[in-house]
Amino acid sequence: MNAQNAVTADSLDVSRETFARLSNYVALLERWNPKINLVSRNSLKDIWIRHILDSIQVFRCVESVDHWVDLGSGGGFPGMVCAIMAIEAAPATRFTLVESDQRKSAFLRNVARECGARCTVISRRIEAVDPLGADIVSARALADLTTLMSFCDRHLSADGTALLPKGATWEKELSDARKEWKFDAEPITSLTEPQSVILKIKGVTRG
Repeated sequence: MNAQNAVTADSLDVSRETFARLSNYVALLERWNPKINLVSRNSLKDIWIRHILDSIQVFRCVESVDHWVDLGSGGGFPGMVCAIMAIEAAPATRFTLVESDQRKSAFLRNVARECGARCTVISRRIEAVDPLGADIVSARALADLTTLMSFCDRHLSADGTALLPKGATWEKELSDARKEWKFDAEPITSLTEPQSVILKIKGVTRG
């Protein structure tokens, strides 16, 4: 699956209905992107691998939960993709997407409406939002791990899990974060970039 035109419902291991929703999402993003720069122009041509599949693998890291919170959602990765996946795979899960940019928030609300995703969009800064008590917190390309730990400490429930995609420098970020925070971390190798991981983090407390 290394070419845009090779992506199918089967190659993503999703139903035709979910693939249709994801395709609708991609079409909306392509329409909105020139106006509000949701993703870089370079990554747009590889959107199914760079953004959709990259987000689907985050969704598949956990079983169904009650409340999933995505921080700094931007164009909706991974939060909106996970919300679309959950329509069939985890219909009881409710999603909250936190995005301070009003135009990006408007885009996310439009996608949720068009695709039938069960999610609420909060247009405020992460640190200004009242603690959300999430079972899952996800965040992609938002901040360094040390900063993300403070967001997780605020918004995760006591036994919640953070799912944080990180690039090739993830081990250094992990080491730096542990100077200020205590937590358990399981690195899951990325399907889309072998040097990258999804950090599955639990038990976040100040060190």
